[in-house]
Amino acid sequence: MGDFPRSLSRYFLGLDETKYPGVRVRYTSKISQIDYIDPYVINKSEWCQNIETFPACAWGDMVDYLVYGTSAYTKEQFKSFKSLEAYNQFVSGWVRDLCSYNVQGTSLCILTCRDNNLILMGSPGSGKTSLGRALSPRLGMPVLDIDDDYLEVYWNTSVADKLSQVGSDGFIQEEGEALLKFNAKSCIVSLTGSHPLHEESMNHVSNSGPVFFIDVNNQDILNRLEMMKVNRIVGQGPDNSMADILQYRQQFYENSYDVRIICEKNESIDSIADKISEEWKLYHNRKQYTSTRAEQNTQISNTPVHFLDAVLEGLAPDGGLYVPNGSFPKLNLGEWERLIHSNYQQRALCILEKWVHPTDIHPRKLKAMIGEAYGGGDFDDPEVVPVVHLHGNQYLMEVFHGPTASFKDAALQLMPQFFTEAVVRSDQEIRYLILVATSGDTGSAVLDGFAKYSGDSGSMVMVLYPENGVSPVQKALMTSVQGSNVHVVGVDSDFDYCQSVIKQIFNNKNVKDTLRSHDIRLSAANSINWGRLLPQVVYHASAYLDLVKKGILSLGEECDLCVPTGNFGNILGAVYAKSMGIPIRRFICASNENNVLTDFIRTGVYDLRDRNLQVTMSPAIDILKSSNLERFLHLVTDGNGDEVRHYYDQLNSDKYFKVSSQVLEKIQNEYEFMADWCSQKECAETIKNVFQSKGYLLDPHTAVAKTIADRYPTTDRPLLICSTAHYAKFPSDVLASLGHKVNRDLLFGGLEHIETLPTMHQELDRALHRQCVHKRIVKPNMNEIVGELMGFVSKASGERIQGHSS
Repeated sequence: MGDFPRSLSRYFLGLDETKYPGVRVRYTSKISQIDYIDPYVINKSEWCQNIETFPACAWGDMVDYLVYGTSAYTKEQFKSFKSLEAYNQFVSGWVRDLCSYNVQGTSLCILTCRDNNLILMGSPGSGKTSLGRALSPRLGMPVLDIDDDYLEVYWNTSVADKLSQVGSDGFIQEEGEALLKFNAKSCIVSLTGSHPLHEESMNHVSNSGPVFFIDVNNQDILNRLEMMKVNRIVGQGPDNSMADILQYRQQFYENSYDVRIICEKNESIDSIADKISEEWKLYHNRKQYTSTRAEQNTQISNTPVHFLDAVLEGLAPDGGLYVPNGSFPKLNLGEWERLIHSNYQQRALCILEKWVHPTDIHPRKLKAMIGEAYGGGDFDDPEVVPVVHLHGNQYLMEVFHGPTASFKDAALQLMPQFFTEAVVRSDQEIRYLILVATSGDTGSAVLDGFAKYSGDSGSMVMVLYPENGVSPVQKALMTSVQGSNVHVVGVDSDFDYCQSVIKQIFNNKNVKDTLRSHDIRLSAANSINWGRLLPQVVYHASAYLDLVKKGILSLGEECDLCVPTGNFGNILGAVYAKSMGIPIRRFICASNENNVLTDFIRTGVYDLRDRNLQVTMSPAIDILKSSNLERFLHLVTDGNGDEVRHYYDQLNSDKYFKVSSQVLEKIQNEYEFMADWCSQKECAETIKNVFQSKGYLLDPHTAVAKTIADRYPTTDRPLLICSTAHYAKFPSDVLASLGHKVNRDLLFGGLEHIETLPTMHQELDRALHRQCVHKRIVKPNMNEIVGELMGFVSKASGERIQGHSS
């Protein structure tokens, strides 16, 4: 073993990698998270019997290290393998170390050194040159200014003279051609403002290190250029202003960066340099994920788990839920201020790229995904999640404008794209079976999302719903979805049973081994999946920014939030938004008769003993085992996985647990959680009263939240109520609440003829005219459900799958 000059803690070695930034990886087709560059695979069948010719034919100039397990070989040491037998022995050890990735013994993992420049990109006047000088002593790296230190030397003339000679269009071409010959290492490189307009050379330079976009407000740029007495920039002519050129260039900057640095209004160079220094460290320390039940500061598997791994796996191996390891990202008020006048898609990008490392999903790809999810016309309001005034200081966050008319769409138009990306990037001949338990809304949202965005991933989706626990409209939305890769099954039980049987299947070795023998893996799309939960952070943050934009409060002033809560994912998204810097003061958890969360938040006791699930008109709250409460407990115990595991072991064995007084105090006082519940009668009265007084029709879940919100009045700050579904999904209950008879001959029972706000959901209307194709109903029996699963997978995969005893 030779000296390995740098750790790859995010891959194999588990050492301190911050000392050696810049190593890039060529990866085998078998290891999903090593995906920096294009695949470079050496197959055993291509082994050269003459070992001396091997490096020339296979390694290439950039290959420096070979890593397997916890060891590393240099190119020279690799030559020590004198035979195919020695090579096979070498690979066998590697296979043992990485067996969880199904390495077949046919590939080697090769590391290549990428030039570790830090590249600064932004508009002219964004401060790139000054930032380079400020960063140099912080990072111990020399500065290279492209204008002064490269182009003027290369051209042997000033940049200004060159621009005068060739004009704007010619300058961009000449600049690009010059930069195609750029070759520098371990420098802070300050690009010109026009360089990103030449795509080929921008790609060349960006291969030498991560690109940091200095995102300064254009008005600030104009003010700076005026102070600098700059009256013309590249591309500016008599028919366009400097502001026009800056706006035009934005699209090129947006497509070229690895890391965005959001600059506050009039922010100082030193402050921005501090941000870049911190982001430079974060870039080279790719965030890992841990289980809510893992011991603190320990890794839950032999290889690190990153964002796409967590999305793909769904549930952690120990039965816990994946959460980011370490602190959460945060924006300060000045950075949030930059997003006030942005649209929903722009806000989503700036928020999510703080959570998702660019080597998991590059910002350019993430932007495209967000555009598909929220900008393609699937949401019937251009604001995606608009905020509307209801009464007094109460405002509704309408999260029901997506294609299936519930708040689940806000996440499930995006999460399937994450999942498909993860499958494709894994580059394995594996199909995934996504198991979903739904209380009504998740099922249809998952089916809609995966129908659009599963691509060539081969993913299959099986949905379990409580046969008598969803509304007819919810059922019709699910059972009318067509496709050989989807299966919808009613269970003659409640949602808690559906959810518990999904978890049992995930933990059933016989089922998993049977599926694995056919190259099929299990995953989840409920909010237990981190990729499903994360997009929910966005709409809570966006709603607050809309309150500021409308002048209802000033940036930094607090608001309260009331959320109808069943599985705890929605309100947890708001907690994470607060952790990012959104000033939410009180979290009001609203429940129906299934008020286990109310009791828990008030007493610290989670008690399922002698408690039976009540079927109500708000089925998404008809839950007794709130899965995402586990993530919240992990947060409030400061990441104490041992404590969380103890709670859930006790819940499984005794149907009961009690948190410590310190944890309860933190929930009630530090996080300011409060909770209450209402009866169905009270819910119905709220629907009727709001309609009569405001001409606005609430669905039963939002009516639960409104009922509870009225019990916690404030006069000094606004209260946001999360409106989670469109009333048309629950026509019978809504009409009964209004005192109207249901017309069984009409699809919505006559609800469509009532003049109200919000208006009828048009996509919902279209979807419900589809024919029912899923009619299967099963008993609450594990063997029967597993048999149903195996039968579906056999049909979908085209091969008979047997041996499915649970």
